[in-house]
Amino acid sequence: MEILLKTKNYQKLKEILLKDDLASRASIIFKDAKLFGKEGYYCYASGTEDKCKRILELSKELAEEVKNKEREEVIRKIKEEEEKANIGFGEIFK
Repeated sequence: MEILLKTKNYQKLKEILLKDDLASRASIIFKDAKLFGKEGYYCYASGTEDKCKRILELSKELAEEVKNKEREEVIRKIKEEEEKANIGFGEIFK
C-alpha cells in the first residue's frame, strides 16, 4: 500500500512517525514540495495496510492525504529518483 501526505510541519510529522513502532517500520520518504512547484513537504510512505493506516491516523492533524493526479505524479517522480539513486549506488561496486 502507498500513501502520499502533504504537510507544512515536516519536523513534527517526521518525529511522530519515527517514534511510533508500527509506523516507523514502513518505508517513509520526505521531499520538499518546492521540487514539484508546491509549498510544504510531501511524505511518501509504503508498507502494509496496517502501517499505512497507522501513518494516516498519526498524521491526521498535521497533514492531508494527497489524491488523484497530483498523487500519481509525485509518487512517480519519487520512485524515479529512488531508482536513479539505486543504479548510481550499484555502479560503485562494479
